[in-house]
Amino acid sequence: MNDTIAAISTSLGIGSISIIRVSGEDSVKIVNKIFNGKDLEKCKSHTINYGYIVDGKERIDEVLVSIMLAPKSFTKENVVEINCHGGIASTNKILELLITNGCRLAEPGEFTKRAYLNGRIDLVEAEAIMSLIEAETESKRKLAIEQLSGNVSSMIKSLRNKLADIESNIRVNIDYPEYEDIEVMTISMLKTRLSSVKAEITKILNESENGVLIDKGIKTSIIGRPNVGKSSLLNILLNEEKAIVTSIQGTTRDTVEGNIIINGILFKLIDTAGIRKTDDIVENIGVNKSKKLINESNLVILMFDNNTEINEDEKEILKQIKEKNCIIVINKIDLPNKIEINYLKNYCKNIVQISTYTKEGIDNLKNEMLKIFNLEQIETKNLNYLSSARSISILKECVKIIDDIYSGIEANSPIDMIEIDLNNLYQKLGEITGETYEDELIDHMFSNFCLGK
Repeated sequence: MNDTIAAISTSLGIGSISIIRVSGEDSVKIVNKIFNGKDLEKCKSHTINYGYIVDGKERIDEVLVSIMLAPKSFTKENVVEINCHGGIASTNKILELLITNGCRLAEPGEFTKRAYLNGRIDLVEAEAIMSLIEAETESKRKLAIEQLSGNVSSMIKSLRNKLADIESNIRVNIDYPEYEDIEVMTISMLKTRLSSVKAEITKILNESENGVLIDKGIKTSIIGRPNVGKSSLLNILLNEEKAIVTSIQGTTRDTVEGNIIINGILFKLIDTAGIRKTDDIVENIGVNKSKKLINESNLVILMFDNNTEINEDEKEILKQIKEKNCIIVINKIDLPNKIEINYLKNYCKNIVQISTYTKEGIDNLKNEMLKIFNLEQIETKNLNYLSSARSISILKECVKIIDDIYSGIEANSPIDMIEIDLNNLYQKLGEITGETYEDELIDHMFSNFCLGK
C-alpha cells in the first residue's frame, strides 16, 4: 500500500483513446518525470493538463493528464490518469516508462482493493463495480448502481446497529447491575428484538433471489422427447439458426446454448438431447445430461407435441419437474390435438400453447418466463438486493446463528454466553460489507477483477 501502482485501464487494442491509471503517494512525481508540459507537481487537483509523454528527448505520444490528489480520488490516494492515443505500442511504451521510473504493475483489481482498504467503498460496493463492468442487461446495470450507491450497505449497517444496541444493553446489565435507570434486557425482550432482526434478514434473503437471477441470468433448459420442437424453439427465441433441426430423432446429442434478453432479464437457454430410451451410447450420454440439467436449472421448459399422446418417458419427466420452476409448452398447435392438457395440469400450472411453424404463442411464452419469477415489472421495483453468492451465504449463516441463540435461550444458557453468540452474529454481518474480514478472502475476491480496475 506504500508503493505506487500503474496499469492500463482500457481494453488493450486499437482505439481512439487509452487510459493508463497511476495510484500512490508518488503518482504525480513519477508521471512528471516523463511529462513534457506544465509542472504537474504545481498543478491543482482535479485538473486536466495537455502535453507529451517523453522518453528523454523523444516524444512518445500526445496526451491529456488528469490529476486527482488525495483524499478526493477513487483510491483516496494521489491518482493520475494519462489519456493517450489508443495504439497498442504507445500505450505499452507509456506503461513501460512508468514502471522504469518507479511504479509497480498493479495486480488485478488492486485499484478497487485500495479504495476498499482506504475506506472509500465497502465490499458490497466493490462487488457492484465488477457487476457494473460485466453488466449485459439494463436490469443488471440498475442493480449494480443501487449497490454502488450504498443503499444495500445501509440495510446491513442498520441490522448491525440493532445488534450493537442489544449487545451493549446486555453488557451494561452484566457490568453495572446497580444502575436502576438502565433498561433491563429480559429474555422476552431479547427474543422480540432478535425476531425483528431475523425477519429483516429473511426478507432480504427472499428479495435477493431476484438479485441473483438478475446478476447471473436465469439458467433455462428446454426439455422433451425427440422431435417435439426443442431446437426449433431455441432458434426462434434466439432469432438465429443455432441448433440443427431435422425430422430424424436424436439429431441433438449434446446441449446447444444461447442467451436472450427479455425485458432486461438475461435467460441462458439450453437446448437438450431428446429424452427417450436408446441403445445408442453417444445419444444416451446426451439423454442423461438432459435429465441432470432438470435439477440444475432455474427454469425448465418442458415441451410436448400437440399431435402425439403422452408416452411413458414423458410421464417420468413430469414427475421430475413437479417441484421445479417450470413451463409446459405444447407445440404444433397447428396440427390436430391428441394430448390431454388436464393431465399435464396435475404437474405444472404454467401451460403455453405454441407453434414453432407459425410462431404463434411465442410472445405468450416470453411473458410467462418473466411472470414465473415475478420479473415482468422488474424495472419499476426497488432493486435494493444482494446479488453475490458470498453475501447471501453469509446471511444464511446469520439466520442459523439466530436459531442457535434461540436454542441457547430455551436451554437457559447464561446471558454472557448468549452475548458471545450475539457478537458472532454482529461480526458475521460485518463480513458482507467488509467491516470485518479475512485477508485471504479479500485477496481472492479482488483477484477476480480485471487488470487496471
